[in-house]
Amino acid sequence: MGGAGWLRVAAAAGCAAVTCALATAMVAQRVVAWRRWLRAMAVLRDVEESFATPTERLERVVNSLAVEMFAGLASEDASKVRMLHTCVDLLPDGSEEGIYYAVDIGGTGFRFLKVELGAGSTIINQKIEHQPVKKELMEGTSEDFFNSIASTLKNFIEREGDEGRALGFTFSFPMRQFSIASGSLIRWTKEFSIEEAIGQDVAQCLNEALERNGLNLKVNALMNNTVGTLAMGHYYDEDTIAAVIIGAGTNACYIERNEAITKCQRLLTNSGQTVVNVEWGSFRPPQIPLTPYDICFYNETPNYYDQGFEKMISGVYLGEIARLVFHKMAQESDVFGTDVDGLAIPFILSTPCLSAIREDDSLDLKEVGRILEEHLKIHNVPLKTRRLVQRVCDIITQRAARLAAAGIVAILQKLGRDGTLCGTTRVRSIAGVPKRSVIAIEGGLYQEYSLFREYLNEAVLEILGEEIAATVVLKVVEEGSGVGAALIAAAYSSTRKNSI
Repeated sequence: MGGAGWLRVAAAAGCAAVTCALATAMVAQRVVAWRRWLRAMAVLRDVEESFATPTERLERVVNSLAVEMFAGLASEDASKVRMLHTCVDLLPDGSEEGIYYAVDIGGTGFRFLKVELGAGSTIINQKIEHQPVKKELMEGTSEDFFNSIASTLKNFIEREGDEGRALGFTFSFPMRQFSIASGSLIRWTKEFSIEEAIGQDVAQCLNEALERNGLNLKVNALMNNTVGTLAMGHYYDEDTIAAVIIGAGTNACYIERNEAITKCQRLLTNSGQTVVNVEWGSFRPPQIPLTPYDICFYNETPNYYDQGFEKMISGVYLGEIARLVFHKMAQESDVFGTDVDGLAIPFILSTPCLSAIREDDSLDLKEVGRILEEHLKIHNVPLKTRRLVQRVCDIITQRAARLAAAGIVAILQKLGRDGTLCGTTRVRSIAGVPKRSVIAIEGGLYQEYSLFREYLNEAVLEILGEEIAATVVLKVVEEGSGVGAALIAAAYSSTRKNSI
């Protein structure tokens, strides 16, 4: 073989060696990538297992919450579920007439309402104005907070031209009520942290601010948002026995027999029944493991150690739980690429984004990709990673919805309407007619997130069974927390004496 031949052989051998080396490197890269993908999948499997809520586990959550409710009615500080006496023993019955105003203070903003009522459960007209809560008010002074409310209400009334007959005040934070028109703040939840307001009578604070602003109007009915929702549900359907809020936060209230409220006998009237504010957000279901992704472990928000049930269910937190899972995946793998700084920013992913991700039914999950790019600044995410992201959002949604369903069934159990005690088929047949139980539900998470609503309704059916579930109606109520405050103000300013 000549020199040229040997050169060709050497060149071929060199090319083969290079090709082999490149192939080896590619295989190695693929092996590394595959191992990283497996680590991401390991995070997913861990989330699936720790967030699981099989029916048997939900039934135990129901029992635990019902026990806490009994304990909370017996004495103060006997339970994490506070079971607060609301002093509301009169609900609207449709006979109320006239013009009434309401102020609704919740987690996402202020609402100011004018409601005109006609006989026969008729709302002739209603006007609602929304105002977002400024961050400085959420962390400022009590006087500034209530002055802002009073000033805005004054402007609203001046535009409407009629002060109305009475004012209802929805204050959606835990408070201890002394009468229908007075109550002291126990603690803030969500993102509020006006420390000096704790222990103050919030109705008196608003009345003083109204006087400073020259308004001849005082609070004649104070309540939280669940009570307002219950009032509106009852206004249209007298079988409404409870109300649930599932939105930025979550809570419930229901109508309880006075003899069952042993801790508040001195505050009870001879009405026979009173609305109880459960404050179930502070419940910590022992059957549900706290994961590293649950906000209870993080001090990124006020009250980080508290409100365990709320932080597993409500809209303020679900997007953040998803972000924490994605951040863990990014630390364990390269499924999101290398530019993942956005995943380290607390609360950058909102729950509306989570719901949009889960409800994206396009073949290429285009909406998922858009949200990852626009909100988390993660670009060019492959389809398999988009599917992974959607699966995580589904797991978080299912746990939240199914836990909320367990809370609803716990109230039915406390009232003997879940089929286990006085709600059994035998006793129902003795009584003659099955009791119809209407639960009024309000909140964007339930109303606007269709899959959340579907998962919740399915879980209620699973826990109760078809026979009992057929007697339970979950009814959406819109603007209940605000309009309901005006309705209760109307009920208490009327001359009728009959109670719930």
